[in-house]
Order: sequence, then structure tokens, then C-alpha cells
Amino acid sequence: MPDSIATSTMPTIILNGDPYPIDGDLQLSALLERLNARRGRVAVEINREIVPKASYSATIIKPGDNVEIINFVGGG
Repeated sequence: MPDSIATSTMPTIILNGDPYPIDGDLQLSALLERLNARRGRVAVEINREIVPKASYSATIIKPGDNVEIINFVGGG
């Protein structure tokens, strides 16, 4: 039971529609690295605002933010 209490108090964001735990404020570039997302092959929206790729390192994600990450996949 203590594990469920600890989990419920951990700060989270909504990542692609699902709760995702974070340790507090987090740089977008650090989140992408944690997710093994290739920076050049994703588009990111935070709270319904598109984030320019040039701003990924300066963009801070806060608990409660809604983050959508779209991966581009090539094929033929």
C-alpha cells in the first residue's frame, strides 16, 4: 500500500494522453533524451502550443503540463 501512496504524490505530466512521472521541472530536451526520441524526427506540443525545435533546450516542462510528441517515420 505505501507504494501506491508514493506514486500518487509524484509530480506528473500528461504525455500523449497518459500520466508520466517527472521529478519536478524538466527541460524538454532532457525528456526527449529520456524517451530516446530523435530530436530531428519529432514535433512537440506543450499545452496546445507547438514548440520550435530551436527552443527544445530552453523549454521547461512543469508538473501538470500536457505534452504531445509526434514521431515521424519514413518508409516506402
